[in-house]
Amino acid sequence: MRKKILIIDDDEELNKLLSDFLTKFDFEVITANHPTLGIELLKMHEPHLVVLDIMLPNKNGFEVCKVIRQNSQTPIIILSARGDLSDKVVGLDLGADDYMPKPIEPRELVARIQSVLRRSEGYPLTVVVAKTLKSHELSIDIHKAIALLADIQLDLTTMEFEILCFFMNNPGITLSREQVVDKIRGIEWDSVDRTIDVLVSRLRHKLKDDAKNPKFLKTIWGSGYRFVGIVTSS
Repeated sequence: MRKKILIIDDDEELNKLLSDFLTKFDFEVITANHPTLGIELLKMHEPHLVVLDIMLPNKNGFEVCKVIRQNSQTPIIILSARGDLSDKVVGLDLGADDYMPKPIEPRELVARIQSVLRRSEGYPLTVVVAKTLKSHELSIDIHKAIALLADIQLDLTTMEFEILCFFMNNPGITLSREQVVDKIRGIEWDSVDRTIDVLVSRLRHKLKDDAKNPKFLKTIWGSGYRFVGIVTSS
């Protein structure tokens, strides 16, 4: 089945260029040049991924991202002409799965889309026997992509779930930011980028984990992070 990509960007020329390019890679592309139309098309077509520009008329991309996340876990790649680190942090904090500064290289966008789709589909719901990891009141079903805290399902993005899996599969081991980036993306990032810090902070908040007295994720200053809980598997 062809994957559907929704592009929400008020630059119609760019929409046409990206649509033509992505179609060559067997994607079905839907475009919207206004945020309201983009949200309507999201509901109508249920795309596999959304490419979302920040600079939009009437409602900016951050607001659109927030609206999407209220009702959907559809992967989102944010585009920003400003290229500010603050834009990246805000976008990821709102639940975006990836970020690209403009101007973008279409081939890199394809690579990012493929990477995000692989992550989002890495845990098929059709698997009958699920591997479960548990630590204290936290448990995750890797195959069903479900995380429970005290028997309450956590609302995790694809990236948050993948990071949590990576840490719980490597308990007691200090993992650098670069190792986490390499594991979840396979795309080289600037080593000084602190995007992983934002994602870990967001994950801690959802886990109700105290950074000063952690049950799950401990910061190892100058090195990275370590999952400190005892993990059992079944």
